[in-house]
Amino acid sequence: MEKLKMGILACGGIAGIMADTISHMEQVEMVAAGARDYERAKKFADQYGFKRAYGSYEELVADEEVELIYVASPHSHHYEHIKLCLEHGKHVLCEKAFTVNAKQAEEVLKLAKEKNLLLTEAMWVRYIPMCETLKEVIASGVIGEISTLTANLHYVIDGNERIYKPELAGGALLDVGIYALTFASICFGDDVARITSDAVMFDTGVDAQSTMIVTYKDGKVAICSGGTGGLSDRQGILYGRQGMIVVENINNFESIKVYNLNRELVKTYEAPPQISGYEYEVEACLKAIRAGKTECDEMPHAETVLMMKRMDGIRESLKIRYPFE
Repeated sequence: MEKLKMGILACGGIAGIMADTISHMEQVEMVAAGARDYERAKKFADQYGFKRAYGSYEELVADEEVELIYVASPHSHHYEHIKLCLEHGKHVLCEKAFTVNAKQAEEVLKLAKEKNLLLTEAMWVRYIPMCETLKEVIASGVIGEISTLTANLHYVIDGNERIYKPELAGGALLDVGIYALTFASICFGDDVARITSDAVMFDTGVDAQSTMIVTYKDGKVAICSGGTGGLSDRQGILYGRQGMIVVENINNFESIKVYNLNRELVKTYEAPPQISGYEYEVEACLKAIRAGKTECDEMPHAETVLMMKRMDGIRESLKIRYPFE
């Protein structure tokens, strides 16, 4: 299969993880990196091995050799940057949260289909092999009927302006809460009856930490939390009549451990060796692009829109609104 020619838009921390990852992937050619400042882009390109650097995003998307652009800008800018890429004929892998609301998501996904271009959300846990392993373990019935799950992801990141500034679509929900909600979706599906939520707010008006209780129509309950001012165990735990399942790190499943009713460990599933975990979404993009698809099977457009609508509803209940909405 012909190598995937990639560019990266925005050269921050998460872009560095992706750049390092694809530098170890034989099926990827690192073509260009773009930032709003040329020196920043040049330093980034030289560090990771891109052929070219650009001091504007407009120059990056005009590079005819680039096939797929990874959008790594703040949430608040995803919508405009996705559109910029699509309008210049580029396939797009966009970091989560995909956009700031469902309306934006629906618009860019429609544009991608009109232009017959791949557009997919970089919700990396949807692509990792351990996601399928977890689904298989749950489906096996090893812990019997499951009633409840808890999922949390908290980091000490509240000093970062993209976290507390509403003009950057800040807040815990879009940054880390989305992982807890996604874990619940992977395990329990999306047939939701209601969601209740509460939050502790920054004085800027976005959530410093938030908790969501997702109640499903079949009676299952998922308790999800995300926070920016403390370190958590990052675990996802499923509670069943015959035992429990503990997933280490809902942000990138490291292991899945099955316990019986005596809390005895009966089975462990370890994650396979990986570069960073980001490689799986890039591989999915390559496969989809070569197949002429506009979405990846692992992260359907409908799922992206559904999760954005879910977060829209949570933000509405918490009275969180961004100034540009």
